[in-house]
Amino acid sequence: MIGRLGRYVLGSYPPAFYLPYGISWAVGVTALFTLADPRVTGWRPDVGVLVAALTFAIDLLLMRALDDIRDLDYDREHNPGRPLPSGAVRVSDLAVLIGVGVVVLLVLNAGRGIALVALAAQLGYALLVLAADRLLGWPSGDDVVTGLLVSFPVQILINLYLYAGVLHQTGLGPSWHAVLPLLTAATAYLHLEFARKVTRELRPGERSYVTVWGVERTAVLSVVSAVVSVVVALTFTGPWGWLVVLPLGFVVLGANAFWRGRAVRWPVLPPALFLLSSFVLYLVVALLGKDTG
Repeated sequence: MIGRLGRYVLGSYPPAFYLPYGISWAVGVTALFTLADPRVTGWRPDVGVLVAALTFAIDLLLMRALDDIRDLDYDREHNPGRPLPSGAVRVSDLAVLIGVGVVVLLVLNAGRGIALVALAAQLGYALLVLAADRLLGWPSGDDVVTGLLVSFPVQILINLYLYAGVLHQTGLGPSWHAVLPLLTAATAYLHLEFARKVTRELRPGERSYVTVWGVERTAVLSVVSAVVSVVVALTFTGPWGWLVVLPLGFVVLGANAFWRGRAVRWPVLPPALFLLSSFVLYLVVALLGKDTG
């Protein structure tokens, strides 16, 4: 089983991408919450942030495994070379991975109060979505909009876990100051979600938002999501907040390749770099703009 799971990780969760992505997400969005809350007058990453980063690295692996189980029937037909449909790993292996991973995450976050509750809620919701798919066949994988609406709370809950970590670290209570960072992080993610599915030529059986909204509208929506994320961030990130505008350069690169270059698909790399650089710059702005004394 260990060998099969190792092949699964390399095939579905390449660490060279997912580890920097997960760690920068955890640290960057944590920093974003501190920037938005004027009650946080002094902040620096602590052991709790390291715990959150490790939690994210494991959590993203579990979410990948859950998605692969949900998409198994589809992948057998359209992506047979992926680890699960190819037989390189079994559903039972992933079930063990998910079960052990959930226990590890809960133990890792034991004693972190409301952060533990938020994490348990996120994991529980993700498992509930899988159960609805396996038992009820809902939502249909071809209904991409409903699928997005059903799965999107996972994104909100995992960001709330980071906010709960800030509250645990600072000893503060919940505040409406968390709303704008949540909106910033959510819309930044939506740029990647929409852009990676923008295409002028659908592959056989491909699931994409262009089947619902059309090519141009989906492309525009991906750009608008990125712009909204940056504009919202500028409202609370202070004098160094202008730095969060820089990742829009990757949006321009993608848009230029798709519209002026007439690429069949929106390039894969620019949206990923937009999100990754946004996370990194949230941390940079917090370190420059908050008293880290």
